[in-house]
Amino acid sequence: MLFFEKPKGKKVHTRSIEVHTYEYNERRLIVEGSLTDHRFQEYHLVTGEKKPPGIIHQMFIRLLVDNSTLEIEDVQVEMPSVPREECLETIDSIAPVKGLKIAGGFTSKVKKLAGGNRGCSHMVALLTAMAPAAVQGYAAYQSQKPSGFASNSAIVVQFLVNTCWPWREDGPLVKEHRRR
Repeated sequence: MLFFEKPKGKKVHTRSIEVHTYEYNERRLIVEGSLTDHRFQEYHLVTGEKKPPGIIHQMFIRLLVDNSTLEIEDVQVEMPSVPREECLETIDSIAPVKGLKIAGGFTSKVKKLAGGNRGCSHMVALLTAMAPAAVQGYAAYQSQKPSGFASNSAIVVQFLVNTCWPWREDGPLVKEHRRR
């Protein structure tokens, strides 16, 4: 089988991550993420328990974010579907991210604060996926205004430098923004 061939077998799992950004007030945004793991075939937990097809994980994280600094002011978590009741004990495990700025190094800070046996790997995966989407939401919010990024050019560069080839430190986009 070639790697690029369309799969022919039964679908067994889908993980969906969605991130939405909303205006909260003139100083803040809400960034809402959801993670859903859907099993399409009957399965067994590692304990041997047999489970029917359906959603095994569903969780939501809402961040209240300062729209000028991307600092997380508050965090809210919901876990409507988890495989074990003990999973619910991790609902506050990402609270330590309050006060962090969504900027370079965010993922490693989140893993240090809430990863491993300190929390839930699914919430950490969701939260780290939310960070770049929060930057996009911030950009969408700022770009609605005619002055948009003109007054926030330094912030744009801060969040974009070295995130990809076009925004590399020594590239033309960064040089142009720093020149302004």
